Amino acid sequence: MKNQLKVGAILSYISTAISIVIQLVYMPVMIRLLGKSEYGLYSLVSSVVSYLSLFSLGFTGAYVRFFAKFYYDKKKLASLNGMFLSLFSILAALAAICGVVLSFFPKQIFGSKLSGAELSKAKVLMLILVFNIAITLISSIFDSIIGAYEQFVFQRIVGLVASIVNPFICLPFLLMGYGSIMLVLVTTGVTLIRFAMNIWFCISKIQIPISFQGFEWRLLKEIAVFSFFLMINMVIDQINWNVDKLILGYTNGTDEIAVYGVASQFNSLFITFSTTISSVFAPRVNHIAVEKGENYHTEFTKLMAKIGRIQWMILGLLTGGFIVFGKYFIVHIFAGKGYEDAYVVTLFLVIPVLIPLIQNIGIEMQRALNMHQFRSIVYLIIAISNVGISIPLASKWGAVGVAMGTALSLLIGNGLIMNVFYHKVLNINMIFFWKEIAKTWKGFIIPSILALLIMRYVVFENMIIFFASAFVFAIAYCVSVFSLSCNIEEKSLILDIIKRGRE
Repeated sequence: MKNQLKVGAILSYISTAISIVIQLVYMPVMIRLLGKSEYGLYSLVSSVVSYLSLFSLGFTGAYVRFFAKFYYDKKKLASLNGMFLSLFSILAALAAICGVVLSFFPKQIFGSKLSGAELSKAKVLMLILVFNIAITLISSIFDSIIGAYEQFVFQRIVGLVASIVNPFICLPFLLMGYGSIMLVLVTTGVTLIRFAMNIWFCISKIQIPISFQGFEWRLLKEIAVFSFFLMINMVIDQINWNVDKLILGYTNGTDEIAVYGVASQFNSLFITFSTTISSVFAPRVNHIAVEKGENYHTEFTKLMAKIGRIQWMILGLLTGGFIVFGKYFIVHIFAGKGYEDAYVVTLFLVIPVLIPLIQNIGIEMQRALNMHQFRSIVYLIIAISNVGISIPLASKWGAVGVAMGTALSLLIGNGLIMNVFYHKVLNINMIFFWKEIAKTWKGFIIPSILALLIMRYVVFENMIIFFASAFVFAIAYCVSVFSLSCNIEEKSLILDIIKRGRE
């Protein structure tokens, strides 16, 4: 079991790294070969269909908890497995029916700004992706079962191979002139193969017990109550990161959606980096909550400040680097001309999200204390407000406008309300937290001056100058921040994180 955990952790790091490489290498090729209009259409339809994933109702995240509860009672575990399989089969069927019905009304869904040809293609894309999401819903419960049995090696290898194979199969078709329809067909094919492998592993290797008799409806009610707030979080994520594309479909068209789609790729990179760092400390949070009981406040405050400072310094490199080099990278390397506004959109998405990203260990703290419900409700209200703010801004400024709306809602929700919640309700000293963040200012002086000099005097005439400047900035930042901003304990902690990534 220890080997499963260790190898699984290694594969998680590898998977994260490969995901980032794919975004930075494959995505630019895909965007250029598809063209701005078709990439925008592909991004829009994918975002709309992703809403069907809400049919899981948060039940996927509940399986592991109830699996542990019945692990030693094979009869009840068999009934639990049968209940979840039946439930997800029904939910997948409902999602498929809903998606198919919606596909016959593309103009009402995607807006009148799309041309007739785009609406026809959108309908085909939607039908294929609806089938894909239905298979994914059923497969997700098998994936949860594999995770509950802690078979991390198989799980990570399958995910890793799928993430590599998909772009390698798609690229030749793109080069031959095939478009977005072929991309979603390939993706669906990979999903089916992964689904078949999950079923085979659960039945042949793990030999999970399954019974479709003796369902406990009281248990289903208990599972539904637990899953409710998980579902709210899913709704929030869909609104915050996908509704902007739908708004742009109604107000502007596929070109602006393409611009926003490029920006959202960079935003996802920031989130990936932050999550990878904080997840290492999740077990420690739960240990403190159990060990300290009601006297957790001091330990949580110190831990949030410590991790927040490290995340702030690491994400500061990414943010500063993007501010200096992002526009050239997007236009000349990643997406091409016509995507200049993606630079501004990315800044509107990334800068406000830095606040929750350096505090995301607080999410684990809320869950450990069973006080995560407030966050879900607040975020839902803010996400709905985001829609109301973004619609008029999109009509006036397109992708930049909707990003402004999202930025404003994130600042209010994460920058103000959640910090008050941490301070007043969880009794985490957020004044101390922000003072600790402010103490890192010394390390930012040299890279800030260097950034201003590069932006003012360096002209990126070719790739060599660009990458050389980026390398010099990264080295200067790391040396300055590590030597001037980090205390001895933090230096040791950063080195420990790097060591864990290599082990």
